[in-house]
Amino acid sequence: MKPGLPEKQKGAAAIEFAAVFVIFFAVFYGLVSYSVPLLMMQSFHQATAEAIRRAVMVDPNTPNYTTTVQDLANSVVQSQTLWIPQAFNFDASDYNAVYSNGVLTVSVSYPTSKLNQVMPQIVLPVVGAVPNLPASLSVSSSLQF
Repeated sequence: MKPGLPEKQKGAAAIEFAAVFVIFFAVFYGLVSYSVPLLMMQSFHQATAEAIRRAVMVDPNTPNYTTTVQDLANSVVQSQTLWIPQAFNFDASDYNAVYSNGVLTVSVSYPTSKLNQVMPQIVLPVVGAVPNLPASLSVSSSLQF
C-alpha cells in the first residue's frame, strides 16, 4: 500500500460518473425532445404560409375555384411536410384547407400523442415530465381574397 492513498476511494469514480451521467442525459434528452416539436412547428408554419402564397396565384375565374384552391393548399402542405419520418404518423387527417366567404384558412393540428409514440415522455425529479407539450401542435394561416 502506497502512503497517502486511502483504500476507501476505489469506487468514488464510478459514483461520480453515475451522478454526472444522469445530469448529462437529462439535459441531452430535454434538448432533443423539445427541439423536434419546435422544428415541426416551424415546418408547419412554413407549410401553411406557402399554401396560402400558392393559392393566391390561382385565377378566380377558374371553374370550381373553391375546390381548386382547397386542393392546391392541401397538396402544398403535403409536399412541404414530406420530410417528416413515417414513424411520426403525420397524415392527411392532420391538416386541412377551407375556403369560405372569401377567406382561405390552412391549418395543421398534429396530436402530440403521435409524437409521444416515437419520443416518450420521461419524468425527471424536480423537473417533471419531459417534454411537457400541449395536446396538439397547431398552426393556422389565413388570407382574405
